[in-house]
Amino acid sequence: QVQLVESGGGLVQAGGSLRLSCAASRSILTIDVMGWHRQAPGKQRELVASISRGGITNYVDFVKGRFTISRDNAKNTVYLQMDSLKPEDTAVYYCSGVVTTFGLKRTYWGQGTQVTVSS
Repeated sequence: QVQLVESGGGLVQAGGSLRLSCAASRSILTIDVMGWHRQAPGKQRELVASISRGGITNYVDFVKGRFTISRDNAKNTVYLQMDSLKPEDTAVYYCSGVVTTFGLKRTYWGQGTQVTVSS
């Protein structure tokens, strides 16, 4: 079991920055991959960025150069630094963690945090 709690969302003007945090209930070194996803109204949830246990990061094209995923192992926390925000980045942002137990992968989700970017 993994509980994930996001924080850091809010309202920001276009061009501004926010940093999201995702605190895990267990060592993130026991989690295979942690990621950030987002879901805008009327749209499907989509992956934004991920970081593996080995520290390999992955970004979707529309955030490359603007968003940075990082982690603090000692705090069991993963961050998403979002710079140069655009109105189209407005969405609920969710943290995820994939854990493999006895060969079975399971994805855990946080409750989400709202990010609103005004033009």
